[in-house]
Amino acid sequence: MRFGVLGPLSVWRDDGRPVRVPEVKVRALLADLLAHEGRPVSADRLAEDLWGDTLPGNPVNTLQTKVSQLRRALEQAEPGGRELVVFQAPGYRLRLDGTAEVDSARFLALLERARAATDTRTKAELLSDALALWRGPAYADFLDEEFARTAATRLEEHRLTALEEQAQVRLALGEHSLLADELGELVAAHPLRERLRAAHLRALYRSGRQAEALAGYDELRHRLADELGLDPGPELAALHQAMLRQDPLLAPARPPPRSPSWSAANRPWARCGPCSARRGWSR
Repeated sequence: MRFGVLGPLSVWRDDGRPVRVPEVKVRALLADLLAHEGRPVSADRLAEDLWGDTLPGNPVNTLQTKVSQLRRALEQAEPGGRELVVFQAPGYRLRLDGTAEVDSARFLALLERARAATDTRTKAELLSDALALWRGPAYADFLDEEFARTAATRLEEHRLTALEEQAQVRLALGEHSLLADELGELVAAHPLRERLRAAHLRALYRSGRQAEALAGYDELRHRLADELGLDPGPELAALHQAMLRQDPLLAPARPPPRSPSWSAANRPWARCGPCSARRGWSR
């Protein structure tokens, strides 16, 4: 069975068919267990996460009812599914020891493989597959819940780091014109991320939009000074100086040769946005 937290909470059977988990509190219970990544969560903690200050009269029994409902939904989806929710004193945990897979774990595994890859196009492919698993903000339907906030924030940071790494790879592949446009919205959402900004400035400069690149640096410099009392870091400052003197080293490098396996025709999962996550899992 497969679980999805990189977007709204989702469950799929091994054959890819979606699994319906009814009732808000049952879904919240599943999300809470997933946020703890297979570690046991005490019954008291689960009850507090689910009901907060409005605990039911008998929280232990009510929690057991929700656990039974979750087990029933998983069992109806696939025989043996109920065994994924394990009682472990003083509470419960989700068994994620090879019998189930979570898209967040798949994302992190692909990210590690990308970092270990020495071939630029292989790295680009792995990063693309990793980011294709995202269907929206992590734990999108539980962002207001304290139990999901830490896990969601951590995963979002990993996503932004992956996007920055992907931008560096795409610059090496000569995709600066596309990247210059695509990074604009991301930079606007995260204006103080210097690594992201550096990639955007390089893409703008290499696309012949030097004035926009210089303006982008000035905008960041003023933001850092006004909001944090800081100057841009050494890498950005050096990039700014290189742009001012039109350093030939800023010219785009010749991209590595394109191998047949990299063509879109040979990457069918890239053609299907909604299903790319499920197809990517099999790789």
